[in-house]
Amino acid sequence: MNAKSKIVRGLAKVLGNTLVHLRPKKARQLAEDRITLVHKNKKYLSLQEKLMRYALIQKLEKIQDYDKIAELNREFWTNKGATEFFTEVENTFETDFLPNCTFVFNLLKKELLSVDIEFNTLVEIGTGNGKVLNYLSSEFPEIKRLVGIDLSLKQVEINRNKFKNSNTRIEFVASDAFDWIKEHGQSGTIFVTSRGVLEYFLEERLQDFLSHISQLGEIMFVAIEPNAANHNFETHPNTQLYGLEPSFSHNYPKLFKNAGFSLWHFSQKIWNNPTMNRTIIGAKNF
Repeated sequence: MNAKSKIVRGLAKVLGNTLVHLRPKKARQLAEDRITLVHKNKKYLSLQEKLMRYALIQKLEKIQDYDKIAELNREFWTNKGATEFFTEVENTFETDFLPNCTFVFNLLKKELLSVDIEFNTLVEIGTGNGKVLNYLSSEFPEIKRLVGIDLSLKQVEINRNKFKNSNTRIEFVASDAFDWIKEHGQSGTIFVTSRGVLEYFLEERLQDFLSHISQLGEIMFVAIEPNAANHNFETHPNTQLYGLEPSFSHNYPKLFKNAGFSLWHFSQKIWNNPTMNRTIIGAKNF
């Protein structure tokens, strides 16, 4: 960090702390809980709120307890800020997903053409605002059933109302994905995660989850997930913490292979900021 950046950051911290002291009610609203604070979209904040948020983030204590991290993240995505977050990032479907992620689904089409297997179900885990599932329904018209699973009952209800007249091929379910798949998972399914879902699984649970899916029968999987940019899978093969939430930077190639999958695609690229990679996995178990 150069001298100018240090001065700017130092000034922002001082001003932010001053505003936190002068506006305690607003500070409490911004820092309703750790995860909400981290996920506040700066576009929707005033300058004063941005300074306060910056100062509050600097005071966050590091968490090393993996079980506690998983608990906090699950609580956020189930009960608290999920719907607000999905509203704030709604335009990222157009600005990020379409230009940067859709290529992998073109590769998936080629994979499907190369095998004599009927895939008639697509399940998106962590469907959020449903835009990705809606897009996939148009890209894969041959797939009969498309299911979007999300922890947030409120968001699922919003999605059902939003798409009930415009797209009758997609359905939305409020559930823990592992629980739903244990009851409803079947062979001939394509599973998808888009830009941050598996990062909230504990490593052991994610490995169990992928192994269970692999045992369902013939499966395709497309995972689009963030990783810490400094997470070298060769030298550090196990899960690491990353980010302010924090969440888990998993070694996805290793976990998929351990579960019985082979990879037909693997790529990484810097995403959002220099500390984060976008990892894209295409996998199959046959």
